Amino acid sequence: MGILFFVFWVILNGKLTMEIAVFGIFISCGVYLFSYKFLDYDPIIEIKLIRKLPLIVAYLFILIREIIMATITMIGYIFNYRDIPEPVIVHFKSPLKTEFAEYILATSITLTPGTIVVRLRDNEYQVHCYDKEMAKDLDSSVFVRMLKKMEDIG
Repeated sequence: MGILFFVFWVILNGKLTMEIAVFGIFISCGVYLFSYKFLDYDPIIEIKLIRKLPLIVAYLFILIREIIMATITMIGYIFNYRDIPEPVIVHFKSPLKTEFAEYILATSITLTPGTIVVRLRDNEYQVHCYDKEMAKDLDSSVFVRMLKKMEDIG
């Protein structure tokens, strides 16, 4: 976090000289200590985030891939008048433990075209799917597996 404060300091100054670097180090350390003491900042959270960073990047790429694939599927439904979709509402419980992971899963499902999380209560999801084919394996989707891995890391 201190390094980010220093980088932010340099960006705000627009150039890097020895004087700006020295002042930036002192100011960054001061803001870091202030955050630690008065804002209940914990460096352990930062370490956990750094350990999860490769999984977070992989999750973002998987999310983008799933959005593109679902968009192509929805375009197929729009231009193919012979296939009539069968909308369905699916209920499932996820194995996720944290509220943040549940929120990320619900957001990921909603961002994917053709699916909308209607309700999330007590770790039970109610999802509206444009077609019953989209409802297959929602409870064991790639999103759930990746979020579970992130939770297991800590």
